[in-house]
Amino acid sequence: MSGPPGTGKTTLAHRIATAIGCPAICRDEIKEGMAHATPGFVPGPGDPLTMRTLSTFFDVIGLLIGRGTTVVAEAAFQDRLWNPGLTPLLGRADIRIVHCEVPAEVALARINARTTSDPRRSAHEDAQISPDARLRTHNSFQPVDLPVPSITVDTTREPSLDEILAFLS
Repeated sequence: MSGPPGTGKTTLAHRIATAIGCPAICRDEIKEGMAHATPGFVPGPGDPLTMRTLSTFFDVIGLLIGRGTTVVAEAAFQDRLWNPGLTPLLGRADIRIVHCEVPAEVALARINARTTSDPRRSAHEDAQISPDARLRTHNSFQPVDLPVPSITVDTTREPSLDEILAFLS
């Protein structure tokens, strides 16, 4: 599951994982767990937990795939991070890419809503990033570019889970 922040990746990842009967490995949830275990942590671009989260995320995915587990992996990574993390798994897993998208104004509204309503979001630098910077990131987002099947899903409204599951199978 890939796409810019605020495009509904985590929500959809958990719906898919529940329907399939497998774990959802979500980058932000890993970082939130690390922040919980690190009293006094202050998030910021390139903070130490952000860097540890990246390697932990791909380590967990690799471990589960190596043990024969189906997983739904979700992160707002662009191709420059997904590609090196997933390429070593190409021969070991049947990878499918679900790219989530919404108009920028929808993503920004979702980010603002979750920043104010979800205390776990304090592990992330959401409040420190200006709307202009968010808009630039959203509009220049580079989707995962691997030689695997992919589908783009607009999550402005709840997408058809049956269609996504059919693609994944």
